[in-house]
Amino acid sequence: MDILVFQKLHAEGQLSDESFEKVKMAERNKLFSLHWELRTVLYLGILLLTSGLGILVYKNINTIGHQVILIFIALVCTGSFFYCFKKKPPYSNNRTASPNAFFDYILLLGCLTMITFMGYLQFQYNIFGTKNGLAAFIPMALLFFAAYYFDHIGVLTMAITNLCAWAGIALSPLTVLQDFDFNNETILSAAASIGVLLYTAGYFSVKQKFKAHFQFTYHNFSAHLLFLATLGGMFLYDAIYLLFLVILAALSYFFYRKALKEKSFYFVFILTLYFYIGFGYALVKLILDIDDDFGAAFFILPYFIGSAVLLILFLIRMNKKIRTL
Repeated sequence: MDILVFQKLHAEGQLSDESFEKVKMAERNKLFSLHWELRTVLYLGILLLTSGLGILVYKNINTIGHQVILIFIALVCTGSFFYCFKKKPPYSNNRTASPNAFFDYILLLGCLTMITFMGYLQFQYNIFGTKNGLAAFIPMALLFFAAYYFDHIGVLTMAITNLCAWAGIALSPLTVLQDFDFNNETILSAAASIGVLLYTAGYFSVKQKFKAHFQFTYHNFSAHLLFLATLGGMFLYDAIYLLFLVILAALSYFFYRKALKEKSFYFVFILTLYFYIGFGYALVKLILDIDDDFGAAFFILPYFIGSAVLLILFLIRMNKKIRTL
């Protein structure tokens, strides 16, 4: 409700004092949505529950026994999926609404306990032998199936993360820059390949109208993997770092066009940060190659100060531009 409109109508005499007071009272007493607050609490509750169970098991492993733990985890997982299969709405290639408020969280609990169960079996009993890749592939395939069958973006995120883990990439918001190995050619190749694969999956999900709302999740992971692979190539292949700078610029322009088309400031933000890192690295390396004396610092320091200011101004301007598209 826009109270300013009613104030203007009241000032022009088109709204009586009594009606205006009712409007102001309705504005003061309007309901406040707790939707996202409750969802956050429920998600945290599921994560705390699974973490607490893990700590309880770890501290009492000698008294409880491995078989009892596995049976308990299997029962929780089976019960969660039984509830989800029973309550799920009919399958559709389009977005489907959850049947109730707890469905998403019970599905999440089932997926987390399924991963725990498979990992526990491999760790304790080595059921897959030396084929650790198979131990990661099976949960990944099950998570992709669950994501599409139950139409859950959170489970899709878990599936993509398991895909990256299966390929040897540690990908999470907190550890991506720590665990991502910029000096490993295999990891960089895998990151680039999976990045292209995920972007293609997102593209065809829209083109074929097959869970089109999954596109952002696919393209989000794809963008980070492609940018990280390009930066990794720049750091690893020192002799041709300028070639990777050109690839980084082309990749940035590609996602820039995508961001404008989809009116997404998020993609503008991440491409700007990645290009800023790559361009700064290339510039500093070029300066040091020309003159590696202490005097080079007098050129480098002003650049980072000035470029940081320009970066902020650019992001502010782009945010305003996207809002007006």
